This record gives sequence, C-alpha cells and structure tokens, in this order.
Amino acid sequence: MWCLELLLPLLLFINDASCQWNVWLPRDISAMTNSCVVIPCTFMYPSGIRPNRGIHGIWYFGQPYPQLFPPVVFKSRTDVVHESYKGRTKLLGDLHQRNCTLLINNIGTEHSGRYYFRADLGGANIYTYPDFTELKVLDQPNIDVPEEIVSDESLELTCYAPDNCPDMTPEIKWMYTDYLPDPEFSPDLVEDSNTAVLSNTLTFTPRPMHNGQLLGCRVYYPNTTLVYERYISLDVKYAPRSVWVNASSEVMEGSSVTLHCEVDSNPPARIAWMFGDQELLWDTASNVSLTLDDVTPANEGIYTCVGDNGYGIMNTSLYLAVKYPPHEPVVNGSITVVEGTTLALHCSTQGSPAPTLTWLKDGQLVGTITADELSVLTIVEITPQGDGQYRCLAENEHGRASSSLNITVEYAPVLLEESKCTVVREGVQCVCMATGNPEPTIEFYLPDLNITINETDGRYNFYTHTDGHTSTGMIKLREKGERVDNGSPAVNVHCSISNAYGRESILLELQQEKKYMMAVIVGTIGGVAVIAFIIAAVRYVGHNNKKENGNPRQDVVLENPALYYSAVKKDKQNLRKKVGEDGDFQSVGSMAGLERQELNYASLEFIGARSREGASGRRDDGSNYTEIKAK
Repeated sequence: MWCLELLLPLLLFINDASCQWNVWLPRDISAMTNSCVVIPCTFMYPSGIRPNRGIHGIWYFGQPYPQLFPPVVFKSRTDVVHESYKGRTKLLGDLHQRNCTLLINNIGTEHSGRYYFRADLGGANIYTYPDFTELKVLDQPNIDVPEEIVSDESLELTCYAPDNCPDMTPEIKWMYTDYLPDPEFSPDLVEDSNTAVLSNTLTFTPRPMHNGQLLGCRVYYPNTTLVYERYISLDVKYAPRSVWVNASSEVMEGSSVTLHCEVDSNPPARIAWMFGDQELLWDTASNVSLTLDDVTPANEGIYTCVGDNGYGIMNTSLYLAVKYPPHEPVVNGSITVVEGTTLALHCSTQGSPAPTLTWLKDGQLVGTITADELSVLTIVEITPQGDGQYRCLAENEHGRASSSLNITVEYAPVLLEESKCTVVREGVQCVCMATGNPEPTIEFYLPDLNITINETDGRYNFYTHTDGHTSTGMIKLREKGERVDNGSPAVNVHCSISNAYGRESILLELQQEKKYMMAVIVGTIGGVAVIAFIIAAVRYVGHNNKKENGNPRQDVVLENPALYYSAVKKDKQNLRKKVGEDGDFQSVGSMAGLERQELNYASLEFIGARSREGASGRRDDGSNYTEIKAK
C-alpha cells in the first residue's frame, strides 16, 4: 500500500513524551463515482495512556460529536455502520501502529462530505479529533480553463482525474482535437498531501475560427466500464476581423435609406456609425443599423462603421450618393453694357448626376452644352443684336431648372434706310428713322431757312414716335418749293440723330416723285373720261325715250334708278394718315409702295322711266336734258 509506506517514516519521528491528542489526514481528497478512495490517516494520543483493552477506532460522517448521532462509516469493535456504508468501508491501517487509514469502495456523490476519526483507548480515554477530511466525489473530470483565451496566444488546457484508488488507475484522453493547429499533449501525475491527481495538458494556439469549438476530456479506467467525460466550448477573444456594410448605394432626395453594419469579433464590439468626424449612432452588439429619413444632398458622402472591442479596432466605409434634380442655377444679374464690350456669363448649379447646362437667348441655343456644374458663356465684342434675355437651363434625368438675366446693349444711333423725303398731295413729307440705345433724339434742319425743327409751327407738321430702341421723326412741308431742271421740287432737309454715345446728320433724299406724278395724271384723265361717258349715256337714254312716247317735249323721270359705281384704290402699305383738322395727310411708311390710282366704273340703267311735269325740259339751244337724282 503506497499510502501506508508514506506514513511509516512519519511514525519514526513520534516522540511519546511530547505526544498529545492529535491526528493527521488530508484536508481535501477526491474520487470518481463508482470507484474507490483511500483516506490516509495517522493519529496520536498522550504517552501516559496505556490502552488496557486495545485500541479501537470509529469514523464518522458529517460531524464529530457522537451525542448528535452522526452516521457511522466504520467501527472497529462491531460491524454496525450506517446503511449507506454497509459493505463499502474497510480499515487499511493498524490502529496499534496509530494508523487509521480508511478505504471506501463503490462511492457515490452522496458520500461527499467531511469525515472525522474517533480514537477509543478504553475507559475514559476516548477522543474525537476535530480535524477532518473533505471528500469530493466527482461524476466528471475537471478541466482547468484560463480565465481568458486570446486568439493567436498559446493556450494550455489541463484535464484532471483523481488517482486515490489503489486498485484502479485512470487514463485521460482529449477529444475533438483534429481541427486544432499543432496540438500537444502532456500527461502528468501530481501528489500532494498523500493524495494523487493524474492530469493531461493540451497545448495549442487558438484562432478566431476556434471560438465556440467543442473540446472534450475523457477519463476511463482500463478493464472496467467506468468512463467519465467533460466538454467545454472555447471562448476565444479576438479583435474585429471583419466589418461588413452595405455596398455603396444611390438614393433619391427625400427618400429613406438604412445602412447596415455587422462586426465579427469576440466579445461583441462597440459599433459606431461615423459621418466625417461626427458620430451618428453607436451600440455594443454584433450589428447596428443606421436609418436616414428624408435624405437631402447634405447627407451625401462617406459613412464609416467602426468596431472596437478592446482587443482591436477595424472599420469599413461606404459612399452614399443622393440623386436629385438640378437646383435653380445661379447666374449673373441683369446688366447694361456698351456695344463692343466682351462679357462672361456664369451659370452654376448643383444636381446629381451632374446636370447639363445650356445657354439660350430669346429661346434660341447659343454657345455650347456643358456637362458640368459650371458653364461660362463668353460674348466677344457684343453687338446690338446681343441685346435680349439669356436663360441658363440645367437638366438631368431627374428634372430641370433655369434662371434668366437680361442684357441691355447701349450703342450710338444708326440711321435706318427708311429715312427719306417723298412728294405727297399736300407737299413734301420727310421721314427720319433711327435706332439706338438710349433712344435717339431726332431733329430736322432746313439749311435754306437756317431752321432747326423740333416742334410744330405754321408751315409744317412735326411728329415723333418711339418704339423700343427705334425713334421715328416726320415733318411735312406744305410748299413744294422751287423746281429744279427736271421739274422736281427742290428739297434740302437734314436729319440729325443723337444719344449719349454719338450724333449723326445726313441729307434726306427725295424719292419716287415721277411715279407719284404719273399716278395723279392717270387718275385725273380717268376721272374726266368717266364723267364724259356718264353724260353721253344720259343724253342717249333721254333721246330714245322721247321717240318711243311720241311726245318730244315730255320729260322723263327716273324712278328708283340703280347706279353701280365702283372705285378701287390700291394702297398696300397704308401710306397716309390724317393729322390735324385742316384735312392734311402725312405718310407713315415708305413712298416706294405708292401705286397708280385706278378708277373702275359701271354702266347706268334707267328702269321704269316716265315723264313728269318739271322733271325735263329743253335748253334754249334745242338740246334735251334729263335730271338725274341718286337716292
């Protein structure tokens, strides 16, 4: 017996002269269920005591006081023991040698507890030792697991099994180690206070993938059916090794979007959503979602998910693009410039995707189409034709917007070709037309009379009119003046036009006089011919009526005469306009369009003629006449 062999050297040091009531036994001891356990025990008593009837011993369970009737585990005088220990206990030591070692077979978990020894030397020399052994009966082996298992750091796991049964020696084996990186196994036997513990240490370096992996320790006794197993799940601490977020996405302005973030770490990381340097949301979890409502262009940018669990930190970013129609473009303010100035018109806007910018002038395309958020329209040496409204149109697939500005071009007056003098019925009419900005001022000058005309007097009418940047001035000379060699009236009229940027004076030419005179002559001859025809027709009809009635002296009265007369004037350009109360007319357009006046006439018929007293007569020269009345 290996336990007794350990006790013998101790007995040699016992000094009877100094011995008192004392006991030595292990404080703690363990055993597997259904196996056995040996509790080493050595006791002492005073040297002056002489056991007359021998030495007896008793083992109690739970407490040392007999008066409380604790369960008897073993009693050397008799076989009377507690039922739970019947046939299970045996004293291995020799009480006369002061060895009280106890064997308990086929133990169960109900046998776990304190065990006390009582020495009976006869008579009053009975003593229960206060020291005890704490027995732990195990149904599975112990595994020593460090408080913290960190990834990539060497780990040792030790499995223990008690070896306190002399006839049975356990063996230890690790299970589920096939997927461990380079595992090492180290068996060992540890003896302490005459108790033995068998161990097997597993050494390896865990990785994050081993977190949650199941490992097992098996303890078994060869040649028996006793098998004991214990399992553990590895709790491997590791820094965040992956941070998953949504893929970069596009959303419409005004909509909602949810950004998801998952972090693989142990323990769970503190997950924070960052927008720039601003922390929007955080939580300690395996995943966190950030929801943005009513998204605006200000929400566009880089969003970063950061995971930190104390063992490390990791982050991943995504880009959120906000799509929206172009904003109202920002353009130059309306401006007024002088002819010849070079301008740069700027148009800037924002939109997603980037809008195209188009410049329009009075609805017509000018410049080029720019696919950018800034467009510059350069106008080199602007002319009066550049005056007008300019509009910058911004468009993308989500909408359009525009802004306008007005450019006013100021320039020196320019005489228009409609300026001239023409012959009219009342005399000579002179028209001067000019364009400019500001509107030109028009004056007429008559060198022959040394008169500047800018108001109406008794000899001519002065009229001015402004339409936009165009000014019109007109005078009418009532007297045609002297005639030159070709019969045309002599006209010497100067037109002066001026504004803030210049002045110009020109002589107005007389135009289309011959065509006008031809029209007057033709019109006069035509009128005389019509009148003569009417007189002849009247005389002829009257003469025939007298013959038919047989009364050459009876006058003929026309009742309801139908007179058809048509006169057509062709005046395509409305050349005349009445002014004043004296019946004068003035031209408002070119005299170049004056057409020859034509007179068309129709025949006269006298229907239902009859004679009436006083309605007809004879002249002294014997000719007949008829009075014609038109109703």
